[in-house]
Amino acid sequence: MIGKVSAATVRHQHGVLILSVLLAVGNAAATAFAPSLAQLLFLPLVVLALVLLVLGLLSLQNRPAYFEVQPQIPAFGTPAPAWRACLAACFLLPASAEVGALIPSSKQDNPWTPDSILDISWPLLIALLLAEAWRGYGVQLRPHGVQQSWILGSLTVPWEALPVAQTTLPAERAAALWLAYAEPQLVRRRGIPWRRHALRTDNVDPRFLAAAIHHYVRHPDHRAAIGSHAEYQRLLAELPGRHGGNQPNGNL
Repeated sequence: MIGKVSAATVRHQHGVLILSVLLAVGNAAATAFAPSLAQLLFLPLVVLALVLLVLGLLSLQNRPAYFEVQPQIPAFGTPAPAWRACLAACFLLPASAEVGALIPSSKQDNPWTPDSILDISWPLLIALLLAEAWRGYGVQLRPHGVQQSWILGSLTVPWEALPVAQTTLPAERAAALWLAYAEPQLVRRRGIPWRRHALRTDNVDPRFLAAAIHHYVRHPDHRAAIGSHAEYQRLLAELPGRHGGNQPNGNL
């Protein structure tokens, strides 16, 4: 059940985020200019935020074992996690009330007090989470290597930088897939990477990701075809014992 709800959230995550922003803008305006309306909106928005929080926390347990085929890049990418959209929307709603409360105080002679600066830093952090959820950053397998991106930077690991020998498989619910580099000088970092020696697995089964990476390390002749549907079907046929359960239509 949670898997189906998470998959639906991912499919419509832009709609979820747009609706959340519209609700947040309306709540901020009501807090600033129509306090009585804001009081009426308070309970429904609290309930909605709690539902999104619970859904986001539950979807953290969903680690699908599939890639999205992205021929336009070309790449095999991990799916966007539902929890980012849910938690971004959840935190955005209460933060909108804080922003609305700051609007009247901005008309004062000295609106930028230490407290007001702290109040506005919270919405800025949520804005970063919204951008992260909107872009759907994650891990991509590309013909030249593995790339991981997030809002502040990226990590690119060429296939030649990874050891051919199979490393220990990660735990089924591992928070990250740690990488050992055979040629660390080939690894490229831009901005502030999420991790320097690990790939995030909050949106993919870590064992599935590890097996796919190891497959292309050992079979360089197949790398050029990464990003095509035919190569994806061949990859799935080669990987033994795929973990993660449900797969969306068209990916398996």
